[in-house]
Amino acid sequence: MNKLIFSFLGMMAVIFFACEADVKQSINSYQNNSFKTPAELYPDLFQAVQMGGVFPDSKTFVDCTAKTEPKEINRAFAKAMPKSKEELSAFLNTHFEIPPSISSDFKSDPNKTAAQHVESLWPVLKRDSDAKVGGSTLIPLPKSYIVPGGRFREVYYWDSYFTMLGLVESGELELIENMLDNFAYLIETIGHIPNGNRVYYKTRSQPPFFSQMVKVLAEVKGNEVYAKYYDALKSEYTFWMRRNIDKGDFEHTVDSPIGVVNRYYDAGDKPRQESYIEDFELTEAEKGGATMYRHLRSGAESGWDYSSRWFYDRENMSTIRTTDIVPVDLNALLYGLEEILIAHGSDEAFTSSLKKSQDVRKEYLEKYCVAGDGTYEDYNWREARTTKVKSLAMVYPLFFKMVSQERADKIASYVQENFLKPGGVVTSIHNTGQQWDAPNGWAPLQWMTIIGLENYGHTALARDIAERWTTLNEKVYKNTGKFVEKYNVEDLSLEAGGGEYPVQDGFGWSNGVYLALKAYLKEQS
Repeated sequence: MNKLIFSFLGMMAVIFFACEADVKQSINSYQNNSFKTPAELYPDLFQAVQMGGVFPDSKTFVDCTAKTEPKEINRAFAKAMPKSKEELSAFLNTHFEIPPSISSDFKSDPNKTAAQHVESLWPVLKRDSDAKVGGSTLIPLPKSYIVPGGRFREVYYWDSYFTMLGLVESGELELIENMLDNFAYLIETIGHIPNGNRVYYKTRSQPPFFSQMVKVLAEVKGNEVYAKYYDALKSEYTFWMRRNIDKGDFEHTVDSPIGVVNRYYDAGDKPRQESYIEDFELTEAEKGGATMYRHLRSGAESGWDYSSRWFYDRENMSTIRTTDIVPVDLNALLYGLEEILIAHGSDEAFTSSLKKSQDVRKEYLEKYCVAGDGTYEDYNWREARTTKVKSLAMVYPLFFKMVSQERADKIASYVQENFLKPGGVVTSIHNTGQQWDAPNGWAPLQWMTIIGLENYGHTALARDIAERWTTLNEKVYKNTGKFVEKYNVEDLSLEAGGGEYPVQDGFGWSNGVYLALKAYLKEQS
């Protein structure tokens, strides 16, 4: 019997170490950049397709799946030398699978309420665990997840928090945990949560909402959720705070007279592959070079791609300066991550450093980011001045309860007087033609504003915003049968505009915030 037990234990040890070796091999494969991008795999073809305008959307080609090995495709391309758009299109159809749209063709049932429609969309937007497919740019995830919809055929980082708010209301706790497991897996294998699970997103992340996702599940299932994901949360924090001063590489960090704060920063300095022609043409026209490419890519990391927040002159994308700016919202999000690491950690030295960092962030906001009217603006650390751009980034410190009642009251007053529109709150008070400016409203910013105001007792205003937003959602759904990515909150007869692509339907975070706000309004009443 003992021999059998020892034999069994020995066999289990072999399996364990084999599995551990597989995990390490998987991690090493990512770290060794074995997941190459289309620009790396098919440089000549990539350039010809993206610059030739074969697809209206640059993202289409980088989401294609190759039917054969890259060397065979490159050899065939060199031999065929297709030149015209028609020839290139024929070549692609021979050698690649072209991705279909995901939810644009979904037919809604006009007899369903808006809430019932959203519930019926979860299966449409759900993806099961991914099998590794040769020739695909998708980074395979081990468990199921929700995609936003439309051209967004993969999971997106910060979208997922707001999607989860609705999944809670739908009782989809297992799916939420699966998504958290996927994000922990990405942190372990890549070192951070990328913008989305595509190889061309690997150089950047997105607003760090992972801690808030963990909090969503922990509020339902208990503190064991924090214990499960603590190491992943700590690793994400390391990614955002990482720097190599000896090499002059500060990455996401900025030194200030009172301590270290954070900025958005993409490690790449070439055109985004999914928006190649847009980046290339702008940068070539402005002779912006690698510096402008990094500003553009870092603006994409912010999730606000694009907004007057990142423009030196507050109007034109040609003056983009993303990495020069210390964003109010990013530092509030990292304050929230630090708060959870403090509350659920046991390392006293680490906890002490986190508390000091929190103090720095609060002091920085008050010392550098307060405008003359008492609201917050992002800070241009190179120019040593605020950006003079008014945006809903100012509500993030209220969401994380970082500010005094007096400061919150001033921000609430400003929001009511300047941001409140017939359909909810507008993203910024600047109309530049960019999608993250007026007249557009976005689901995540409605939620951050409403909860931020609630935290400081501005319930009437918070409820008013929630009612205006959900009413607009329902109006658009009644007229079109769809939930969309963004809404025009100023003129309810018009669609939202701006951006590098048409308005997308689906739509993960609009669905999630709608269900969460309907529950909030029911609770209020």
